[in-house]
Amino acid sequence: MAQPHTLQPGSRIRAAVLSHYFEVAGKLGLNPQSLLRKVGLTRAMLAAPAGHIPVSAVVDLLEDTAAASGCSTVGLQLAEARQLADFGPISLLLSHQPTLRATLSTIQQYRHLLNESLAMYVEDAGKLTLIREEVVVEGRPQARQATELAVGVLLLIFRNALGPHWHPQAVHFVHAAPEDLQVYRRLFRCPIHFASEFSGLVCATADLDRPNAQADAAMARYAQSFLDALPGPSQHSIVFEVRKSIYLLLPMGRASVEQIAQGLGLNVRTLQRRLDENAVTFSGLINEVRHELAHRYITATGHPLGRIAEQLGYSNQSSFTRWFIGQFGTTPTELRSRPASRRRA
Repeated sequence: MAQPHTLQPGSRIRAAVLSHYFEVAGKLGLNPQSLLRKVGLTRAMLAAPAGHIPVSAVVDLLEDTAAASGCSTVGLQLAEARQLADFGPISLLLSHQPTLRATLSTIQQYRHLLNESLAMYVEDAGKLTLIREEVVVEGRPQARQATELAVGVLLLIFRNALGPHWHPQAVHFVHAAPEDLQVYRRLFRCPIHFASEFSGLVCATADLDRPNAQADAAMARYAQSFLDALPGPSQHSIVFEVRKSIYLLLPMGRASVEQIAQGLGLNVRTLQRRLDENAVTFSGLINEVRHELAHRYITATGHPLGRIAEQLGYSNQSSFTRWFIGQFGTTPTELRSRPASRRRA
């Protein structure tokens, strides 16, 4: 079976992402100390919102909290409790961008101050725009709560710019629907699609380009100069950046070496040389991500096999099935029928 390439160093996220964790855990009747201890976090770590903690620990904490409480909306409740000021210094820069499109670009540029594992892709489709998000964490092909937190935070950023009554045209999640949709409906106030091909928001393209009446160019320059003086992002290998891009672009049929090199600001020759330096190939990374996405789609969605094959780049189901057997030692149908405890990637 294919083994994923190790991502070093581990991705980090600002502790502020859990700034309302104790509040939410308390409402759910949980003992947060024991849950924190289980994933290697402490109350002191969370008390320093500007500090960095491992994304993997946050993902595990949110999933453990959801499991312990029986509540499937832990990530959304954390997003609902947040304010833009919780982001720290970058909140000033985000508030003074001239448009939401510029705000999304700023998030991409300074994602090391928010979440190093967050991949985002803005796709204009005429009158609508899709903002796709993916939380990429080693050894965790699916991070349901962290994904819902990321999409909820994106909603918060939109409403900060467009007003509290703004709502997207639709919201999408790759995972299956829960039994209770009350929190989703209260928060998003729009059609919600589960078992979708991506996670993220769909909004009117005009919303992205609407001028921000509160934007102050002088304040934006001040905030940017302050942020640029802070420590830069950790030195992730090019492998990690390519993997994040593949996660977003493979289901869209756009995960070519040319497209990904362009998105990373590199030419193809330079990208391939840097991958060679890490002893990996582009085709090998494509296969690793395809392996992880295949496991996710088969075990966590009800997508028909033909649709899954298409999302993973196969023109016909039989070719996909042959590849799948070589990867997992079983057929897609047999893996889907197994109990959850026996569905290891």
